[in-house]
Amino acid sequence: MLGIVGPVAFVAAWVGCGLATDGYSGVSDAISELAAVGAPTRWVMTAGFVVFGVAVPVYAARAVRASLPGRAWIALVVTGLATLGVAAVPLGRGTDGLHGAFASLGYVSLALAPALGAVELRRHGRGAAATWSLLAAAGAGACLLATLLGPAHGLFQRLGLAFGDAWIVATAVVLLRSGHLIDVRPAADPSPDPSPDPA
Repeated sequence: MLGIVGPVAFVAAWVGCGLATDGYSGVSDAISELAAVGAPTRWVMTAGFVVFGVAVPVYAARAVRASLPGRAWIALVVTGLATLGVAAVPLGRGTDGLHGAFASLGYVSLALAPALGAVELRRHGRGAAATWSLLAAAGAGACLLATLLGPAHGLFQRLGLAFGDAWIVATAVVLLRSGHLIDVRPAADPSPDPSPDPA
């Protein structure tokens, strides 16, 4: 459930705060500006960061780690902790460089998580799930790189984060439905029951 709560709270915060802020553009303005020092939406957006930053690492360490071999869970933990760093050093305090470092770390690890997950999914015969995970990783990475290229960096930031957030939510939904991402239970013994001794 935390794998759903964290991303949903984060997206709801930046959508709601953006709509409530006059002159704010979701195309050209970064999400962090909604939590900057002096911003009227600072505390609401900061709460969105914190909910994501707590929920996603707990979900990763408890649920993803137990059901998906490999290091995808570690990438998600890094994503959450980096998000807490973003919340702790908002824009406008003279620590914008540190804020940017936390944000970059969070972006990279969020794009890396589905890529790492895809490796294990394919190794365990989950080809379709692996392909969708790779698409999520590629979409997140491409969009987040595009934030460096032009005036639509706010839009590309949101699209990139959406790919990663959607992957987290999808894994959580699968876990809620089936209890595992990869079935690593030992196969049942196929040998028949021994025949009774002849009389």
